[in-house]
Amino acid sequence: MDELLEKLNEEQIKPVCQTEGAVLVLAGAGSGKTRVLTSRIAYILRQGKANLSQILAITFTNKAAGEMKERLLNMLGENDAKWFCTIHSMCVKILRQFSGRAGFASNFSIYSETERANVIKKAYQELDFDDEKLLKGAKYHIANAKMQGFDPDEYARKFKGERDIKDIVQIYERYNAHLRANNALDFDDLLLETLRLLRRDKETLDYLSDKFKYILVDEFQDTNYVQYNIIKLLASKHGNLFAVGDDDQSIYGWRGAELDNILNFDIDFPQAKIFKLERNYRSTDSILKLANCIIKNNVSRRGKTLWTEKGEGDKPVYYQAEEEKGEALYAARIISNGVASGKKYSGYAVLMRINALTRSYEQEFAKYGIPYKVFGGFKFFERKEIKDILAYLRLVSNPFDSEAAERIINVPKRGIGGKTIEAMYAYAQSSGLSLYDSAVDCEYLPVSRGTKDKLKDFSELIKGFIYSAQDMPVNELIKQVIDLSNLRSAYDDGTDEGDGKLANIDEYIASVDDYCKLNPRATLDEYLNQVSLASDTDALESGDFVTLATIHAVKGLEFNEVFICGLEDGIMPSSRSEQDGRSTEEERRLMYVAITRARNNLYLTRSKSRYLYGHRELTTPSRFIRELAPELGVSVNERTPYYYAGEGRKYVGAYHDNGYGERSGGKSIYSSLDDVQSDIPAIKSSFKPSFGGLQPSAKKADGKYNVGMRVMHPKFGVGMIIAIKNNGAVLNVAFDGQGIKELSASIAPLKIV
Repeated sequence: MDELLEKLNEEQIKPVCQTEGAVLVLAGAGSGKTRVLTSRIAYILRQGKANLSQILAITFTNKAAGEMKERLLNMLGENDAKWFCTIHSMCVKILRQFSGRAGFASNFSIYSETERANVIKKAYQELDFDDEKLLKGAKYHIANAKMQGFDPDEYARKFKGERDIKDIVQIYERYNAHLRANNALDFDDLLLETLRLLRRDKETLDYLSDKFKYILVDEFQDTNYVQYNIIKLLASKHGNLFAVGDDDQSIYGWRGAELDNILNFDIDFPQAKIFKLERNYRSTDSILKLANCIIKNNVSRRGKTLWTEKGEGDKPVYYQAEEEKGEALYAARIISNGVASGKKYSGYAVLMRINALTRSYEQEFAKYGIPYKVFGGFKFFERKEIKDILAYLRLVSNPFDSEAAERIINVPKRGIGGKTIEAMYAYAQSSGLSLYDSAVDCEYLPVSRGTKDKLKDFSELIKGFIYSAQDMPVNELIKQVIDLSNLRSAYDDGTDEGDGKLANIDEYIASVDDYCKLNPRATLDEYLNQVSLASDTDALESGDFVTLATIHAVKGLEFNEVFICGLEDGIMPSSRSEQDGRSTEEERRLMYVAITRARNNLYLTRSKSRYLYGHRELTTPSRFIRELAPELGVSVNERTPYYYAGEGRKYVGAYHDNGYGERSGGKSIYSSLDDVQSDIPAIKSSFKPSFGGLQPSAKKADGKYNVGMRVMHPKFGVGMIIAIKNNGAVLNVAFDGQGIKELSASIAPLKIV
């Protein structure tokens, strides 16, 4: 047997060897789909069926494309896989190669979501609209139109019943006009313009569909209407389309992904062969039982059951805290105990449906010296200081990019005011020129001599960079741009925030140096392609810290131990999904994705009350916990007949249901864990946190601490112990300038001073 096939299991060998025709592989979580993809490419090459330039492999992240290239290099020594890329990268290559046929210059700029939002707002303001709801609606509808492949007229007809649709279409039309004037495309345009090119230009379609003898698509369940149609057109000549995906992991419907693309694959391709990969190499059997238990409740799926030979493993744990502080404290204790026994922080992840839940974890982890990073929020390339540098580079590459010119014409401050910029735009529009051209032609503007001198200095600065870009390495050019523009002075204000921005600039320069080491002959346009696309799919950073992330942010990743928090109705599943069966199924798939991130241990947590969006409310267990109750071995009652009585925050009534069908008398929400131990699974430690409400005690904590003792905390500084509670397990410490903090004595990083 071929040595490539010897490394595959029986399920994996079948699709690898099925090289001809349409093939769909339903690859369960952790089933080795990347190995199947790369093995199939290697098999095709070894069989002499195609050369590397005839193979198109589409992924949905740059990281995945890089992994495929690296594996292929290890298998065959091949590393010239130019067409192993994300679908956006593929479209950029096609559009730059056939830009004349597509109708724009090849040095077009690529606008991120931030630039897109800025230009939409500009179009909105130019039309003299002043309704913020209209602006928000326009942003949604423009994205929706492009994802579905509609131009403004088509969208107006399709959605004629939508509120304010005429005004929205006006904004859409003007937005597109700005993009054309700036020689720019947004992310959706990269796809849409490629589809339009392939549909209207038979010569281009014939060339590309003939070129790509084999097409492989990863994460097929995440394709939208436009992406799917591009793929079908490219596969129209040879028909060798190999699609790998998991209908149970389709979680991007909110941004246009069409689940039907994978469910109806054999309708579009009647001769398609369909294979399933159900053997999981990641998780223990007890975790997979939970995953199978939750996903079987979905109706819109092809159906598969994950299994493993890894062994039973520890049973997943369900934990209920009285409120979010206790939920985070529980995770802190589990993690601290694990690290004390030799595990790494990087093996742990806390996953949540919404980023707003990170607050309590950030607070508790800071108390106990647990390093963490939050993902699913602000990305490095979306930071202002980095986007300012990129705007300089975009303008150097594409002087028609007026959005870039406007962004940096006063960064650092040059004293060029809003009225001057208005005059520049008026001149540009009347002359058919760009904002940068207006600076070059500043002598024709109705502005003062001093302002003309400032504009001339700016235009000469950019002109110098344009000349340098012709033959200077990209990393040297970027250093020149930062130095000669005096860009650092815009952030060097002596504050911690300013120092952070300067550090980010240094980190950015280092990243460009790394890029140029791997791509020594890269042009500025090639670099901007890479960084523009990478900014939309940033991978999580590496390091020894706990990951706090939204579930969407970690799809495709795995961790030794996973906490899924906030498992309450209204959060997971979200409140928006309650009336929509398809949305509820997507939320259930999201839960399935979260569960299958865990290798060894899984903790499902919730709070009986939660402070969110400005007020505290009592919660009910997630419907997903109710669905999982038999597998978890708990009895979950969704009724919560208890409520608050004003500021005292006491439970009122004869009883409250703790979620396990048990009853207990009315208690303060701030009871100790001793009082609610029946509400949670046993924890194999002596950890007994308190939530306040207990009387101060002069007892020693583990014989180590006394009331009145001065201690040092690495984050909060020096403080004094003012109370010891819960038989010595909990300390109240008054920190100088920080207030009183309640800490677990056994894991708090305190030094006696």
